[in-house]
Amino acid sequence: MATTACFMIVSKNDIPIYEAEVGTAIKKDETAYQHQFVLHAALDIVQDQAWTTSAMFLKGIDRFNDSVVWVHVTAEIHTRLMLLHDSRNDDGIKSFFQEVHELYLKTLLNPLYLPGTRITSSHFDTKVRALARKYL
Repeated sequence: MATTACFMIVSKNDIPIYEAEVGTAIKKDETAYQHQFVLHAALDIVQDQAWTTSAMFLKGIDRFNDSVVWVHVTAEIHTRLMLLHDSRNDDGIKSFFQEVHELYLKTLLNPLYLPGTRITSSHFDTKVRALARKYL
């Protein structure tokens, strides 16, 4: 089954610092904008749920057609890793979030990266896409 997903890292100020259409069925038309819109609309729900639970993984916080929004909220700097997907692989999605979170922390440790700015590294993008192929 072909899966489609949109992954986004959002800073604590609700500014997207990384965006990627990932998955085996990547769409390049207006659905990419729809995916971004759905993820941005889910930010309010994430904000409400982040204060009511101690969990870092917020599963199924919003739906759009057959797609579901999952969120991983980081504890240290309140960054949100958001994924809009149509697969049913819960364990794979958790593993994807864990490895991308580790990759993001390595980016933060880079002295040339200013936290909160866009991640433009082609190495980071390649790794995220490889993790998406592996787990999603």
